[in-house]
Amino acid sequence: MDLGLRGKSAIVCASSRGLGRGCAEALAEAGCDLVINGRDQAALEATRADLAEQFQVKVTAVAADVSTPEGQSALLTACPHPDILVNNNGGPPRRDYTELDRDALLGGVVQNFVTPIELIQAVTPGMKERGFGRIVNITSLSVKMPIEGLDLSSGARAGLTAFLAGVCRQLAPYGVTVNNLLPGKMDTDRLKGGFERTAQQSGKSIEAVREAQAAEIPARRFGNSEEFGQTCAFLCSQYGGYITGQNILMDGGLYPAAF
Repeated sequence: MDLGLRGKSAIVCASSRGLGRGCAEALAEAGCDLVINGRDQAALEATRADLAEQFQVKVTAVAADVSTPEGQSALLTACPHPDILVNNNGGPPRRDYTELDRDALLGGVVQNFVTPIELIQAVTPGMKERGFGRIVNITSLSVKMPIEGLDLSSGARAGLTAFLAGVCRQLAPYGVTVNNLLPGKMDTDRLKGGFERTAQQSGKSIEAVREAQAAEIPARRFGNSEEFGQTCAFLCSQYGGYITGQNILMDGGLYPAAF
C-alpha cells in the first residue's frame, strides 16, 4: 500500500531502539525523510546508518534529551517544518507511589506530559498553514489499565491524553490529526528488564516468567516493534486523515473491555 508519505518529513523522538525505532523504520519504508533522536550516540548513529542505507531516505540523527529545551531546539533546528511528529520518551522507573518525592513527580510529568505538549505547540502552526500534519503520541496500556508501580508514568500519560482530547479537535479543520498509540506488553528491552526483576523476586527463571506473562495475553505472544511501527505509519498516512483523538490499543487483547 502506498501511504502517500514519500517526501514528507518526520521527527521521531527516542527512536534509536525499541518502539520508537519501529516507527522510524516504517516511516522510512514509506519514503519519509527522518530526524531520529536518542541519548546513546553510538546506538543512534548505527540506527541512522542502517535506515539510510536500507530505505534510501535522508536520516539525520540528533543526540539529545528531548525533555530539555536544548534537546527540543536541536530537533526543530534539524527539521523546522515537520509533516509528522512521533512523541516518545522513556517513562519513569517502576516505583511504589510512596517512594515518589516532589522531584521525581515533577520529572515524570516533564518527561511524559510537558515535553510532548511543548513539541506539539512548536510544530502545529506550520502544519496548519500547510494543511497537513500527523501527530502520534506513544503512551501506554497503563493509561487505561493501571499497572502497579507505574503510577507516575500512567498519570502523566493519562493527563496528556485528556489534554490533547480537546486540542485535536481544534486542529482537525486544518488537516492535522492527533492520535495515541497504547502499547501493551511489547518485546522490548524495558519488558525484558521487568522479566529480570520478577525472576529475582520470585526465584523463577527468566524464561518461566516470560512464558507465564505471554500466557496471560489472549494473543499468547508479545507484540513487536515492526507491527507497532506499521500501525504508526498508517495513522500518519494519507488514509489516516479521518482518524483523530483516538487511543489505539496494541496489547493482543489484554485489556478486557468492549469500549
